[in-house]
Amino acid sequence: MELEFHQVDAFSERPFSGNPAMVYRLDSWLTDELMQHIAAEHNLAETAFLVREAQGWHIRWFTPTTEVPLCGHATLASAHVLFEVYNEPSERIDFIGKTGALSVTRENGRLLLDFPVLVPTNVGVTIELEQALGVDIVDVFGSAELMVLLESEQAVRDCKPDMAALARLPWPGVIITAKGNQHDFVSRYFAPGIGIPEDPVTGSTHCSLIPYWSNRLGKLGLTAYQCSARGGELFCRLEGDRVKIGGYARLVAKGTLLLG
Repeated sequence: MELEFHQVDAFSERPFSGNPAMVYRLDSWLTDELMQHIAAEHNLAETAFLVREAQGWHIRWFTPTTEVPLCGHATLASAHVLFEVYNEPSERIDFIGKTGALSVTRENGRLLLDFPVLVPTNVGVTIELEQALGVDIVDVFGSAELMVLLESEQAVRDCKPDMAALARLPWPGVIITAKGNQHDFVSRYFAPGIGIPEDPVTGSTHCSLIPYWSNRLGKLGLTAYQCSARGGELFCRLEGDRVKIGGYARLVAKGTLLLG
């Protein structure tokens, strides 16, 4: 069996920046075990698998070690592949994922994710978290992930967490964030417990970041920057109980996986 794959750098116009994701458009589903093996073989933060169904494109996302319920950058990458490689005719692609309906549209040269809001609530600081991050913490919130507010963009950039300690925390991952210097806010995301020590650019974390910063800054439209080593810019809007997360994407590689 031969399977075609495409690698896309999401949330960037340039190759070798943003967040790389692998995309497989399948005619029918592979076994869960095989999809997990394929994701481990590519060893990127996310590998997305797509199958066309009656309601739209069913999408599943795998890290090198586990399947996850939601992934922004691999959804953006998948839409880019469907638009640019497979010539999807409409300006909107509807996806069905584990969290429900998702969509990606083309707007002003960018791709725009439509994701559900995940409002963070205050959960308080713990000694374990402070020790794991090794920085002064302003406040801590929780939703799907743990979201930690730091005092400045520089504090976010300088943070050097203890990955083993983060992996022991009872959360899938930890977001650190602060008000930005050139952008409305900045962030980084660590998820060593699911095989991602630091994710370069993470769309799904902005489901919590956008409502928090929108409320704090008193504005619905926001610019964001995830200041990992690769880095990536996101263009965000809060629209009721949905968030719009925009960015660019660049196809950087394609090939064939040989099985059997």
